[in-house]
Amino acid sequence: MKNIIKFVSVAALGAVLLSSCIKETFPMSATATTEQVGASASALEASVNGIPAQMAQGYLVYGEQTYENDMAYPLYMITFAEMTGEMYAVGDAGYDHYQSASTCLNYGPTDTRQSYVPWRTMYMFVKSANDVIGAINEETASDAQLAYKGMAHVYRAFCYFMLTSMYEPVENQYTDVSKVLGLTVPIITEKTTEAEAKNNPRAPHDEMIKFILEDLDKAEEYLAGTTVSSKMFPSLAVAYGVRAKVLMLDGQYAEAEEYANKAIAASGCRPLTQDEWENPTTGFNKANDAWMWYTTYSAENMGNLCNFTGWMSAEADWGYASLTIPGIDKALYDRIPETDFRKHTWVDPDKMDYYKYKTVRNAEWFEEIPAYTSLKFRCVDGDFETYSVGGVCDVPMMRVEEMYYIAAEAKAHTDLAAGVKALNDFVKTYRQPDYNFNASTLDAFIDEYVFQKKIEFWGEGISFHDIKRLKTGVIQYYEGTNAPGTNFYINCEGIKPNMNFCIPTSEIENNKALDGFNNPNPSGTVEKLG
Repeated sequence: MKNIIKFVSVAALGAVLLSSCIKETFPMSATATTEQVGASASALEASVNGIPAQMAQGYLVYGEQTYENDMAYPLYMITFAEMTGEMYAVGDAGYDHYQSASTCLNYGPTDTRQSYVPWRTMYMFVKSANDVIGAINEETASDAQLAYKGMAHVYRAFCYFMLTSMYEPVENQYTDVSKVLGLTVPIITEKTTEAEAKNNPRAPHDEMIKFILEDLDKAEEYLAGTTVSSKMFPSLAVAYGVRAKVLMLDGQYAEAEEYANKAIAASGCRPLTQDEWENPTTGFNKANDAWMWYTTYSAENMGNLCNFTGWMSAEADWGYASLTIPGIDKALYDRIPETDFRKHTWVDPDKMDYYKYKTVRNAEWFEEIPAYTSLKFRCVDGDFETYSVGGVCDVPMMRVEEMYYIAAEAKAHTDLAAGVKALNDFVKTYRQPDYNFNASTLDAFIDEYVFQKKIEFWGEGISFHDIKRLKTGVIQYYEGTNAPGTNFYINCEGIKPNMNFCIPTSEIENNKALDGFNNPNPSGTVEKLG
């Protein structure tokens, strides 16, 4: 073993990175300079420690309470969950700051909350990774410093995977993307100058995939033989997992299966148990043996309205979730068999046995919450009254279950029977003992596969990448729908047009190479059916 990398307090050191100003002309700015990062060993370590803190930083982009969706990585989790039609506000949707993802309204390049904040957030992450990469000379670096550099390459690769998945347009029946088809986003590295950033075109798909895989090559080289003391920092297994996701995006199925299996083996992780899933005080708020990679909150980097638990835990008395009440789409819930323990994650419309749900709240509270309410994301230690305790949670970025699913789909593209068997093996072993799925076509497999992933990763934002890549559509309007109002009554074949995110106008104004090459405004392009 080359090294065991240990880290000091993420919350304390994260403040070092998050205090500097944002320069509007440079999309990768927002943290310390590369020179500052490389000035000393302690500054470098602080920079590496600061990235996980940044991933869960409340009011990251503006540095103050401006938009309540300005909440770093979790903003994508919630946005994607609503965009795919798997989640609605089943309480008062008027308080739902993410509802445009569901309605496909107000999603153009001038819509700050839906355009500027997601774009800026991800490039702030890229900047932090670039600072670490640029500060370390691999010719003279110690083993520990090379491990830092490897982690930074994983972070950057993951960010560009996310950006590619969000911004590379997919053909659809609602908007004309012919002019920008095959274009991703501008690539900014540790070597990009401010002048270059002002005339930096969207990278073609093949160029972007090559760049990401080269980042992961370096990550795997530098992380080989290294063990990190916390899964807040990406390990070799996470590097393999990110590569598997990228390879699926690129349609390299055999290679994706290989790396998903390598990620499983290297991680030492195993899928969540039912007890872990349903635990009323630690469920989906504390890292465990299934989580490969996570970010975390501290009382210092969150507010009562700008944290993941406050948006996603209906049990919390603080935050918007107590008003919006996040819940599952009715048709999705109805499709889950009673023998699948994951169905207990959402409240049955008939309000069956209160004790089945293992909530820390009392029976009177339970009787008042709406049907389909989610109980997946719990308040830390069951504290639903104090946000600085109940909201100081860990947030999953990669669970080992995702790798099992990737391996199954990748198999199905080359050997349908093998893919069906792999899906059966996973669900039967870990989720539903009587599961028995058969498929004679790839389309039938994909339908079940996407359904399974929506259930497994509800609220984690994972299914967005599958639905956009596989073009399986989003159905929100049907008889008995629980979508909260007529603006939500839309059905999209293929993809929702707002899955092709728009680059913000402010970025186009500062980068002339983007002028005329934005994704079309999807707002209002889908006919309401109600």
